[in-house]
Amino acid sequence: MFEKILIANRGEIACRVMKSAKRMGIATVAVYSDADAGAVHVQMADEAVHIGPPAATESYLAIDKILDAIRQTGAGAVHPGYGFLSERAAFAEALDAADVAFIGPPVGAIEAMGDKIASKKLAAEAGVSTVPGYMGLIGSPEEAQRIAEEIGYPVMIKASAGGGGKGMRIAWDAQDAEEGFLASKSEAASSFGDDRIFIEKFVQQPRHIEIQVLGDKHGNTLYLGERECSIQRRNQKVVEEAPSPFLDEETRAAMGAQAVALAKAVDYCSAGTVEFIVDPDRNFYFLEMNTRLQVEHPVTELVTRIDLVEQMIRIAAGEALPFTQEDIELKGWAIENRIYAEDPYRKFLPSIGRLTRYRPPAEGKRATGIVRNDTGVEEGSEISVFYDPMIAKLCSWGEDRAAAIETMRRALDSFEVEGIVHNLPFVATVMDHPRFIAGRLSTAFIDEEFPEGFSGAQISETGRDLLARVALGLTQLQERYLSNISGRLRDKPLPREDRWEVAIDGKHLPFEITARAGKDFRFSEGPALTLSWQPGGQLAEAGFDRKILKVKVNPALEGWRLRWRGTDLVAIARSKRAAELAKLMPVKVPPDTSKLLLCPMPGLVVRIEVEEGQAVEEGQTLAVIEAMKMENILKAARAGTVSSIKATAGDSLAVDQVIMEFE
Repeated sequence: MFEKILIANRGEIACRVMKSAKRMGIATVAVYSDADAGAVHVQMADEAVHIGPPAATESYLAIDKILDAIRQTGAGAVHPGYGFLSERAAFAEALDAADVAFIGPPVGAIEAMGDKIASKKLAAEAGVSTVPGYMGLIGSPEEAQRIAEEIGYPVMIKASAGGGGKGMRIAWDAQDAEEGFLASKSEAASSFGDDRIFIEKFVQQPRHIEIQVLGDKHGNTLYLGERECSIQRRNQKVVEEAPSPFLDEETRAAMGAQAVALAKAVDYCSAGTVEFIVDPDRNFYFLEMNTRLQVEHPVTELVTRIDLVEQMIRIAAGEALPFTQEDIELKGWAIENRIYAEDPYRKFLPSIGRLTRYRPPAEGKRATGIVRNDTGVEEGSEISVFYDPMIAKLCSWGEDRAAAIETMRRALDSFEVEGIVHNLPFVATVMDHPRFIAGRLSTAFIDEEFPEGFSGAQISETGRDLLARVALGLTQLQERYLSNISGRLRDKPLPREDRWEVAIDGKHLPFEITARAGKDFRFSEGPALTLSWQPGGQLAEAGFDRKILKVKVNPALEGWRLRWRGTDLVAIARSKRAAELAKLMPVKVPPDTSKLLLCPMPGLVVRIEVEEGQAVEEGQTLAVIEAMKMENILKAARAGTVSSIKATAGDSLAVDQVIMEFE
């Protein structure tokens, strides 16, 4: 067994690999860029080596710098995590030349499966079902349009060396094909150093289901069930679960057999994933094989009780798998929500900044299951433009799917993240969505259920009433606290008021308090409230009979910002007379930005596609902004004339910074 392992990665996955290595008694080495000098993975490792500036091409993607770190520390093996160098055959070859073990598959398997064009041809030869498409190289937008028309729209334009949703575009017509080809080619060159593009038929209403495979160097290859990864935005997964609520035993076995056949065809040994798209009739087609550990591997670990990282290390060390296919049993249900620094209210555009508050739910057993949180950040960590915006992978396990969902709901309710915009409200909304609960999923889930974008969960009348009571309780506790501070303006309690009104979600709800005792409040109508909260606290526990709510709390002008189960509301509790007067106050009108093109996320201007004085049509491309290595095309919402341009290619812009103005 190895004495020391270097993890050629950062963040959450570096921490995840270190946890298994430490349990096995193996020393760990971290590498870090300037941007990650104080990162959690650096603190967690036994040793750490600086490898360069923030740009990944000059640090985490620099093979020579990783090799220098290996020589400095004497590490005998390298785990690549996912992303960066994890699927670079050149990296595995360099390690082999240096007599350092690569904790991953053989070079031949990486080469065969890393090229999406070659992998589909090989899969077909191995008897694996494949999607119709054009597997040759495509050299121009015109050629892309011609091929797309021959296949038939819609089509998927994809980077041959792609992954993680980068270099992928759906084209519904010729214009989409031209723009998608150019954007995919540019993203592929930026992210992978390989701009080759291919096109395949886009299967409508598909489910994205993948099979986890595991193989050793002794000829043993097996599969560990499937993961459903259908809820995606911009071709990146957001919610995953194991097993899939859609597959039956027959389909699972057929997919597993094909995944194993493909793995054996390339002499695969290590953990890997064979991805399929599955149509509504359970016909399945090979998508790609990821020759690395997947982001969503924890859900498989939770339902199989197998530590995949440990098995990867043992396989790389030459050990045989300690179990057979017949030993694999899926127990219970697991769900993973990826918590991203992104704004769901702005079409999931990335966010950057410092985590001024980061309080994830405690890991371990719950009444309804188990909570696990894989993360690589802490309070005070910086989310930068240089790397993936994922903050954490929150996972739940339950005896069945309903229990796993309920465990996840409660964990999300108590997950506190401040300082950056994040997608907690969105994933909380998904967990309560009737279609998700019913298991009726597809990769079009977000587009179909949120066609106008995400604007927060729609709260029920009952939920609104409960949150209004919470706001009233918070106001009462806050007033009591302030009146007990000597020398303050409120050193005497205000006159006792029993009749109140709470303004919330456009409604004005009346309440009459009939009894107060500590944290307990009773009302003339409806459920009583027991409110556990300390002034200044940002998480309140509200008890209503047998129902308990965990509500995130922040002061907001006169009232409170309350966040619960995907809702984000401001509630103001006023005495009856104060409420009457408040209704007479004028409403502030927001500024008119209809004649401005604003930058929707922090990013770099790649291109400005128009000129001052130019007339533009609705849907015409105006500018291209790059953020987190993804290119975002900004188009005209309506026809108009450009009066002035405030940005040029190469400029770094902040959120809502003006790019151009219109007449």
